[in-house]
Amino acid sequence: QVQLVESGGGLVQPGGSLRLSCAASVTIFRFDDMGWFRQAPGKQRDLVANITRGGSTDYADSVKGRFTISRDNTKNMLILQMDSLKPEDTAVYYCHAGGILVSGGKNTRYDFWGRGTQVTVSS
Repeated sequence: QVQLVESGGGLVQPGGSLRLSCAASVTIFRFDDMGWFRQAPGKQRDLVANITRGGSTDYADSVKGRFTISRDNTKNMLILQMDSLKPEDTAVYYCHAGGILVSGGKNTRYDFWGRGTQVTVSS
């Protein structure tokens, strides 16, 4: 059973920084990609940042230049460094791991989610 556990959320003032961590119960090298999503009240869950097994990264336009995603395969950890935080970054942040399982000639998409950690940016 794959478990993803987020930590590092909290209350921070605008312009501040937070570092989110996601601890996986299995080796993360097995996942094709890992990422962070966020969901604000009344809104859909959106991609914040993604990183592939090979280290390629992708960011939402709203966080480019402020957030940095990284993965530590030796510690089975996914990290999101968030700097220059804005009130609009307030949301529940979810860790995600996914990929394509190839078996018996069939490709099956798999996805795993953490329970989320609250980030509140407010003065």
